[in-house]
Formats: sequence, structure tokens, C-alpha cells
Amino acid sequence: MAYSYKSLHSITSSDIEALGISGDVAENLLIDLAEIIRNHGSSNPPERWIQISRRILHPNLPFSFHQMMYYGCYKDFGPDPPAWIPDPKLASLTNVGQLLERRGKELLGEIYKNPVLSFSSFQEFSVANPEVYWKTILDELNILFSVPPKCILDENTSGDNPGGNWLPGAYLNPARNCLNNGFKRSLDDIVIRWRDEGSDDLPVNAMTLQELRAQVWLAAHALNALDLEEESAIAIDMPMNVESVIIYLAIVLAGHIVVSIADSFSPREISTRLKISKAKAIFTQDEIIRGDKSIPLYRRVIDAEAPMAIVIPARGSSIRMNLRENDLSWKNFLGKARNLRGVEYIAVEKPAGAYTNILFSSGTTGEPKAIPWTNISPLKSAADAWCHLDIRQGDVVAWPTNLGWMMGPWLVYASLMNGACMALYNGSPLGPAFAKFVQDAEVTMLGVIPTIVRTWQNSNSTSGYDWSRIRCFGSTGEASNVDEYLWLMGRAHYKPVIEYCGGTEIGGSFITGSLLQPQSLAAFSTAAMGCKLFILGEDGNPLPPNVPGVGELALCPHMFGASSTLLNGNHYKVYFKGMPTFHGQILRRHGDLFERTSKGYYRAHGRADDTMNLGGIKVGSIEIERVCNSVDDSVLETAAIGVPPPSGGPEKLVIAVVLKSPELPNHNLSLLKKSFNSEIQKKLNPLFKVSSVVTLPSLPRTATNKVMRRIIRQRLTQTGLNSKL
Repeated sequence: MAYSYKSLHSITSSDIEALGISGDVAENLLIDLAEIIRNHGSSNPPERWIQISRRILHPNLPFSFHQMMYYGCYKDFGPDPPAWIPDPKLASLTNVGQLLERRGKELLGEIYKNPVLSFSSFQEFSVANPEVYWKTILDELNILFSVPPKCILDENTSGDNPGGNWLPGAYLNPARNCLNNGFKRSLDDIVIRWRDEGSDDLPVNAMTLQELRAQVWLAAHALNALDLEEESAIAIDMPMNVESVIIYLAIVLAGHIVVSIADSFSPREISTRLKISKAKAIFTQDEIIRGDKSIPLYRRVIDAEAPMAIVIPARGSSIRMNLRENDLSWKNFLGKARNLRGVEYIAVEKPAGAYTNILFSSGTTGEPKAIPWTNISPLKSAADAWCHLDIRQGDVVAWPTNLGWMMGPWLVYASLMNGACMALYNGSPLGPAFAKFVQDAEVTMLGVIPTIVRTWQNSNSTSGYDWSRIRCFGSTGEASNVDEYLWLMGRAHYKPVIEYCGGTEIGGSFITGSLLQPQSLAAFSTAAMGCKLFILGEDGNPLPPNVPGVGELALCPHMFGASSTLLNGNHYKVYFKGMPTFHGQILRRHGDLFERTSKGYYRAHGRADDTMNLGGIKVGSIEIERVCNSVDDSVLETAAIGVPPPSGGPEKLVIAVVLKSPELPNHNLSLLKKSFNSEIQKKLNPLFKVSSVVTLPSLPRTATNKVMRRIIRQRLTQTGLNSKL
């Protein structure tokens, strides 16, 4: 968009008025702009932009004026203009800044300058010195071990586990660490703020650490009363609200294993996950209430032929429906431990490598990969939050998500292990009610996915709400868009957006941003602490360090918190087999295409394999094709393709169809698209949406008959179809 904007020197009062700003206001804005141009000439556009964003721009001005200022400031600047630059004084007050101020010279030696200039050196130190780095971070997080680790990393492991053995000999319980009153916080500190949809004019609800402890202890005692085997798999399929957080922590505290199932899944998808995990029980809600709609969640669980269910009422304290024999209401479940109310539950401490959560990530085989989180994974989540998003005591952290996806457990650990408060809105995050909740809950770190931001901007749903308490945004789930995130920053007086990309199998991120580095829109500024990145060239080998290029991303095998097993797959085959080596170490496969820019930033370019990302949810092409192939008798075969729009942002789902007979009329293709959407949303996920249907005479295939979806994606892009998405 930058080509259509004038340089700042050329902007006139009439240009500003043309954006819908009154003459008097336009004149005053122009006067302020002229002063900034005088004091911060053309030699330093980033500093000039920072002054404009702080002194001139505010949320009530039209976004078109924000764009005029941003693109005018950076006209002819080149790629990767920074939208935010750290203030050295404030940078020294961040978690990492304070650590480096205390121990920078000790850790980095003579190369240490200050937190901002030395951050990249500290990141490299974290990779080269895992023993020192991770011991330091675990101390900063006040992590409690019942038995301390013998060391941080034992690299002498078998060939099928190139990632090594982390924290060998250690015993701990992540939930106990969430409920610990370290960080000098008191039992009266608020640890959860929440609001139910429809109660938007009522005060925000709050729960103290003491209240959360008591609720978790009671639920853990009630779990004991069910006489389940030790380390049983117990599913949670419900919205992320106060009750689900209590249940999650209780399962972990009692030494069992959470099975994460998203509340949007169909009965078939629920059943698949229950069978893979061998779940012995499931917590769910009677229904999900969204506005005037009621979604029968318990009915889905029954249709999935789930084991014993504990059913929580969506509203009130009673279940207004008949339960299956052996199922329990939430009230009756807690009643099993009524005599133990207020009695501390002694945490079940398990080895560092013991499972604590089973999550699922779609692969290309059609069956979701079952990825176990160990007791180390929560520590990775908390450490990422501490290092990259600067979460600390006093923060209020909101991130619309669900315990069925990794960001749900991540939110629990990232907030509570860092002494912060989490903010939960029990309702849709897309409208003004959520924007009001962000204001009323005094959120300081707001996590988003680009789809939500796009909806906010298009509906203007944040208008009139004060987001000035936000210190930073986090963004994950899918590729972001420059203009949408410029708009987002403007809602909070240009606080930074920290891009956060990782995976369920990582326990957090491998590439992200930092409050100690300039942040460019829709870009990553650094590898995550403890992670080393490689971009593979066309020959399959890593490009030289810091050389610009585009290729499949690979990771150093030694990553704290990353997976080492799969419940239903060969972990080595999925993540390591066939990968190149670097300095004698086999690299870990990730599968995304990434670009390293000339200025050292990274940009995501989607999946390198046949897994796509729809609205922040990874899904295999084969899963979608299996549904589409049976929709209509006229369909011979299909290929599901994720196509990125030319303006950036999340992938759009296109179905390429090979018909049994000559091409159908266009109106029949429209009916086919409608049928595809209906079946996909019913059988896979109601959030998935087909953007377009195209016909092909045949699908391109390899010599071994594998469909080459990447070739179809390239054709769709070259023919301009993506410009219509």
C-alpha cells in the first residue's frame, strides 16, 4: 500500500481533511507533524515514527490517517520498517533487562553492553550454554522441585531421541508451581478475572490465589474419590472458563494426564481423540451458550461414546437434563469430597519426563498426531512468557483460546507460573462485549490471532473502549497482515505486537519477538531463547548463518520442552528422519516455509507440506478431502489447498475438484461449495470454511502417485485466483 502515500513533507491540510478530519483538527495535526519533522529530520525515519505514534496518533483518529503517517514516514525506507522501538530505560525494567543489568557481564563477559544492544548475544548464549541459561531461568521462575535435576541436559541418549534428556532425575508438579505463592505474592492476590457473555454491564468477577487453591484442592480430592488408576488420561471438552482451569489444574495436581479436546469438535473428532488417548473420564458442559444460541455439548460427548462424564452447567448450579447412568453432575462430583473442603491436596510429584497433557495436532495422514506434554513443557511455556512477552506479577493476561489447543494450557502456565493474573471471557471474542472486557479487566497483555483482529477492524468493535493499560500484544496461530496489525497497535497507543510461532510439539515458540528489539509488522525478530533456526536451501542443506533466503525451516534438536514421543506415531520418523546434519547434529523438521530478510527479520510463508492452517487450526488436507470426496456422486476426487491471499494474512481453503463427467455449470459449482462447507463443518470443525471451488481435468501426481498439492497451489496463485479470495 505504501506506493499510494505521500512523503510526510508533502502532506497538506487538505490531504488530512480528505480523510474525514475537520479543518481545525487537521491544521493542529499538521503543526505537530511539522515540529516533529524539524526536530527529527529525514535521516532517522524510525525515531520520527516513534514521535508521531506517541505524540500525534490516537485511536479516535481515522485509521486512514494512521496509514498516511506510517507509510509517509517510511516512504523509500525499504523493507522491514520498525513499527516499535524499545526505550532503553523501559527495556532495563523488563524481566530479561533486569537479569542482564544484574548479570550481563558475568554471563556474556566483555561483549556485554546493555540489555538492548546485547539481547542477540544473550539469545546465542542461551543456545550455546543450556546448563547455565536454563538453571538461571528456572531460578527466576522460582520453580519448585521435590527432587532437583542432576543436570539440565543429558545429550547421551539413544539415536531415536536426538533431542536429549532434559532435567534428568528431577521430580516436580506443574500445577503445584502454579498455586505456589512465590514472587512475593499473597494469597489475596487476584489470579483470575472473568466475565460471562451477557453480563457485560456487571463488574468483572475475580478469584484470589487462596480461592483458586481451595477449588483446585477440592476437585483433586474428588478425583481421588473416583478410584481411577494412577496417571489416568482424563479429557476436558468445554470452553476455557474458570471451571475448566480449575479442572485442568486439579487433574495435573493429582498426577493424572489431561486430554485436550476443543469444544468445537464433532462427535467423530471427540471419539477419535478419546480412543487414541485411552481416556477414562471426561469433563464437559451441558451446553455452550453464545448469545441466543445453545450448542448441546454434552450431546456430542454422548454421541462420541465417551467414558464417564462429569457435566458442568453452563449457567446456574444445576443440570437441567438427564444424564447417562454413571455420569455425574459437577455438584455431585464435588460432593464426593465435601468432607475435605479446605484441606490441602498434596501434589503428586512425577519425573520431569512424565506425561501431564495429551494434545493433538493434525498431520498429513488423516489421523491427528497425539503429542504428549511432559512436566517440562509447562516450564517452556512459562519461560517463553517471561522472556519474550515479559509477563510478570501485576500483569493481566488475556488470550482468547481453548484448552483443546496448546495456547489454552500455555495461558494457564504463562500467567500463573509468572505470578500474573489470567483474564477469561466466557463468550465470543469477536464483538464489542469482549473489547469492553479487555478494558474492564485492565488487561496488560492481549493475545490474538489475525482472524480476530480482522473482524474487530471490519466491525469497528473496539471503538470507544480504553485499551491504554495494554503493554504489549501477542499474536500466534496464522500469518498476520501489516495493515491489520498497524491498526491493532493503534488501539493501544502503539504498543508492540510480539509475533509468537511454535507448535504443540514445541510447548511454546521457536521464533518470536522481544521487547528488547525493534519490532517490524508481521515479522519475527529473533529465534526463541534456547532455540537455533536453520533455513534449508534448494539442496536441502542449511543456508549460511544470517544470509537472506527462503526455504523450509529446520530446528536445532536440543530444545527445552520439545516433544520426544508420539502416542500414535514414530517420533523420529516424523521429525528427524531424512533431515540434514549441522556440526554432527541431525536437525529437527518443522515444515513451515520461512524467509530471512536482509535486515535480519523472519517472515512466515505457510506450510511446506500438505498441512494447512485455517483460522489458527492446523488441519491435514487428507482429512478435508476424505469428507469432500463423498459429498456428491459427480465428484471423482478432490484436493484441499491452503492458499494465502496476496495481501497477506491467513490461508483460505480452496477445493480443487476432478469431476466424473465434463465440467458442471457454475451454479452447480456453487451448490457443490455449499455442500462441501456443510459437510466439513459438520464432520470436522464448524470454524472451517471453503472460500472457492475450482475444477481440474486431473490432479498432478508424483511417480509414486502422491498428489502434488504444492503444484496446484502455485497454479492457483499464478492464475490470480488468490486475488479473488
